[in-house]
Amino acid sequence: MNLHVTNQDHVQGPADAPVELIEYADYQCPYCKKAFYIVKDIQQKMGDKLKFVFRNFPLTDVHQYAVHAALAAEAASGQDKFWEMHDILLENQRELDDAHLIEYAREIGLDVHLFEKDFGKDEYFQKVKSDYESGEKNGVEGTPTFFVNGQRFEGNWMSNELIEYLESLLK
Repeated sequence: MNLHVTNQDHVQGPADAPVELIEYADYQCPYCKKAFYIVKDIQQKMGDKLKFVFRNFPLTDVHQYAVHAALAAEAASGQDKFWEMHDILLENQRELDDAHLIEYAREIGLDVHLFEKDFGKDEYFQKVKSDYESGEKNGVEGTPTFFVNGQRFEGNWMSNELIEYLESLLK
């Protein structure tokens, strides 16, 4: 498994945190929306003991807006607003058509003209593709898929099992 975190990744938390949580997710996946709130809770509980890494894994066969949503988040990263776009996409995942993506860009304070121009940039498409390919190489088949300190988390992330496991690593 190659889960090495690079400066191309979107990371929250200290680089040297003792626990690293990588999530492969799809903005249109209803399970990813549930995971979004669970991860927020985990981040609040663990604070600077957790490094959270988000990677795109759009399931294009089942979610027609997944790629455009991922591209919107990456285009927002060009204006240092990745996490703001990430959050608004997951909070509003029933409305991910292009008109809504532009509205979200406006809501989070992006330069909308620049956002629209950046949206079609190959570098953002390549970032989404790279994330997806790294997921495939690491055996990701569905979303969300979590890796903890380089190992796939096989437990039930919807229960307390994930937070309990993460906290157990600190003991």
